Order: sequence, then structure tokens, then C-alpha cells
Amino acid sequence: MHGHVDPRFSRVRDVFADNFATHGELGASLAVMLDGELVVDLWDGFADKAKTRPWTESTLANVFSVTKGWTAMCAHRLVDQGKLDLDRPVAAYWPEFGANGKSQLPVAFLLDHTAGLPAIRELLAPDTLFDWETMTRALANETPWWSPGTKHGYHACTYGWLVGEVIRRVSGKTPGAYFRDEIARPLGLDAHIGLDAADDARCADLRFMRRPPGSEPTLAQRLMAAPESMAARAFTNPAGLVVPDVALSRAWRGAELPSINGHGAARANARLYGALACGGELDGIRVLARESIDRARTERVHGEDAILGEPTRFGLGFMLSEPEAMFGPNEGAFGHPGMGGALGFADPAARIGFGYVPNMLGTHIHIDPRAIRLIDAVYASM
Repeated sequence: MHGHVDPRFSRVRDVFADNFATHGELGASLAVMLDGELVVDLWDGFADKAKTRPWTESTLANVFSVTKGWTAMCAHRLVDQGKLDLDRPVAAYWPEFGANGKSQLPVAFLLDHTAGLPAIRELLAPDTLFDWETMTRALANETPWWSPGTKHGYHACTYGWLVGEVIRRVSGKTPGAYFRDEIARPLGLDAHIGLDAADDARCADLRFMRRPPGSEPTLAQRLMAAPESMAARAFTNPAGLVVPDVALSRAWRGAELPSINGHGAARANARLYGALACGGELDGIRVLARESIDRARTERVHGEDAILGEPTRFGLGFMLSEPEAMFGPNEGAFGHPGMGGALGFADPAARIGFGYVPNMLGTHIHIDPRAIRLIDAVYASM
């Protein structure tokens, strides 16, 4: 095992090791910030399926929907800069969006998953996935699947184009460039929405865990039982989203998909959320105002999710703790998991920032059991 651990958190190191020994871990990084100090910074295992490339301090992995939290921070930072009002209609910043009954839909509905735009009805070509203009045009022309604000459903992929286009219209920068210039680079984060080709060699391969016979159907299996449904199209239109190994391609890594293709390691997530856990500032760099953090983690919706088919709880761009998916024991913690197990969250009550990035992908919708064991070990060490 590589890295360092404050002696108070030695049990976290032991649980991290046990994930490799008994819970199928291939390669992973783990980091924890406490009150602005990096108290856990570990990495181990392999970056490739053949186990020929050791996971190193500089290994990056696709963190999937963890990216949504990064994108939300960009939107909230624009609010702090006086450039964006979450209560104003999206069409005030993106006029074309007002078509088909969306003229009064507020920006906040994009962040809390109540906009009614989790999927596009018209079937799109697979490579449309990488065509920003086509995707945002399709969403601007789309009619909501439900009356906006009346219920919520996880905008698994469309969230990135919706919130990202608002960021682009307001700031004049693509969401990846805004995140880099305003957040990642000032904080010294090795985190990217749109990865340079020179960094491909640092990227970990991805592999799915084998599921025991007789396991409950996965979300993907449930969706494919009704491939024409709104929920299925949220994940499969454009079809490029489900092309095997697309997430390992240069096209995927280089694109800006602010819902799903962020690349980074655990330390970047821990530093980012560690700043938010400490009032929005780390090492003299202000990420967000305290007021923005409090607004972002205030519950907006809670209950049955129209896409996932089970309860979810959201603030403005962030998931909040659920009984089966806790960001630690304290009320007010917030963050975002990613498909397969990656996770970043902040706990302002404990002043903790947490980051975990694996390349062996599990199938849990919310927080992976490997991450839950690590979270429990962190709080048991406090």
C-alpha cells in the first residue's frame, strides 16, 4: 500500500486493505481531509485488468456522476460572482430553451432534477454523444416529460448538457474550462472535465464486478426490460452511452460531458469537498461562499425517483444522505456518488472532505459497500 495515514486513522488503512483482500478491489485511491489537513492519502492495486500497471499517485480514473458535483460547484460559483440567479428562467440566459412550454422553467429545476428533461424522445445517432451543439439543441427543443417542479427524476446524463450550457452562456467558457480555471487549477486539483490526450497514459482501465448468481436485477437490467421507456432513454439515448468500452476511448476522455466523464483521483475530491466542509475555503482559496454551500445542501426534493425507481434526496446539484446511502452520521453532509463506486462528499459538521475512486465498478445505484466501509472507519476514528 502506498501513501500516508495519520495514526488516528489507522483503521481506515486496514479497511482499505481489506477491500482488496476480500471485497474484489482491483485498483483504487482514497483520501480524507479533516479541518483542511490531508489525514488519509492512499492508493494501491492495479490500473489495468491484466494487473501489469500498478496504481500510482498520479493514476486517474473516470468518476462518472461524481462529475455532477463538480458541475454544480461551477453553477454556484457563478451565483457568488453575481452572474447567475437560480430563480430566473433558464431562457433568460439560453433563449432557445424557452420552447415547448419551458419559458418560465427556473435554473434551480435543472440542479434539483425536477425539470422534467431526463431524456430525449427522438432517437439520436450514437456519436451525437460528443456533439455539444446537437445535444443542447435537442434539449432546448424537448417538451418536459412531466410538469416541471412537480416531481423529480435523476437527469443521469442530460444534467451535464443542461447545467453545462447555462454555465457556457453565462461565463463564456465551456463547463470544463470554467471548472479548470475557476476551481481545479487554483486549488491544485488533478481533476478534469475533458482530458488532454497527454494524460491518457495515466488513466485506469475499468472493469465490472462479477455478480453472484441469483442477485437482484441491476438498474441496467430493469431499464432494458422496457427499452422505450423514459427511464431507459435517460441512460441509452444517444446509444453511444452504452457502447462497450466507450468510456475508455479518446473521444470520451477528451469530450466535456459534465454529468459523467470527469477524471480524477481521490485526493482531488477530498480537497475539493474539504474546502466546502470548511466554509468554502482551503489554503486561502475561496471556492464558494458559506451561503452558497448552505443553499446547495438544503433539501429540495425527497421521495420516489421517477427514473431510478427508488427514493432519492437532492439539494441543488448534490445528493443528500438517505438511510441506505449515508454520507456519514451527521445531518447536512452532501456530495455525489458515481457509477461503479467513486464518491466525493463534504461533512461541514465534522469538517471532513472525502474522496474515493476505484476502477473495479460495482452495480449499486447509490453508495458502494466498499465506500460505506471506508466512511464508517473514518467516523469510528474520530
